[in-house]
Amino acid sequence: MVPVLSIVFMSISAFIAIGLPVALFIFWRKKYKLRALPLLIGVAAFILFALILEQIMHMMVLSPSADGSTSIILRNPVYFVLYGTLAAGVFEETARFLSFHFLKKRYSGIGTGLSYGIGHGGIEAIFIAGLAMISNITASIMINSGDAGMLGDDLSVLTGINALINTSSINFLVSGVERILAVTVHISLSMIVWCSVRAKGRLWLFPVSILLHAVFNIPAAMFQYGLISNIWLTEALLIIPTVLIAYVAYYFCKVMQKEDEEAAAINVEALVDANIH
Repeated sequence: MVPVLSIVFMSISAFIAIGLPVALFIFWRKKYKLRALPLLIGVAAFILFALILEQIMHMMVLSPSADGSTSIILRNPVYFVLYGTLAAGVFEETARFLSFHFLKKRYSGIGTGLSYGIGHGGIEAIFIAGLAMISNITASIMINSGDAGMLGDDLSVLTGINALINTSSINFLVSGVERILAVTVHISLSMIVWCSVRAKGRLWLFPVSILLHAVFNIPAAMFQYGLISNIWLTEALLIIPTVLIAYVAYYFCKVMQKEDEEAAAINVEALVDANIH
């Protein structure tokens, strides 16, 4: 039997993963004039760059060679962490960079970065945590109803059933907590890259966004390789880079807003002077 508390925590994580992006878009829609197109481009860019192009590169780099030997990246923890973190940063920040160059032709406000970030981070949350938790909830209900046989009897299915039954209930909250941090980071990085595209002289923020993305992914990469065994320690270590990235985004958004206001004031003065003369 899967503990009822486990199912409750799965439901909470699923609700966060799916509901958080929707709630953010609704909450900020009027205040920052969020639009659907940047949101949809964020969704499409994540799918193309993270789920397709990045995965193709992983298959090329990490797959065993013809003689059966594995890549040195898989055999060396330092290389593995560096590769995994930088690959995600390069692909996803490039997706933002290219998308914003397209969007800046039609949009100019900070709502563009927010909309894109919600789409990019939201679809990741839905794919990685939301759908997985819904699948776990469905399987758990079938197990508790005595219908586990309908799930199949191969080794992978039996292993999954065993994990659902024996995993500590509180661990099913990890996905929800992680998605809160990840969505925060995705929106923040989107704002940083948006500033790099919109503000003159700040192109350097684009490579900075890649490095910040890589730093955020270090704890997860270490956990994946087995260098960290406690999942909650991993989540705790994610808090520091999340706060750092959010602060950097907030700072440069304020700078960009101030510059936009000053530029608008100068334009108004020039228009008034022209009308007087």
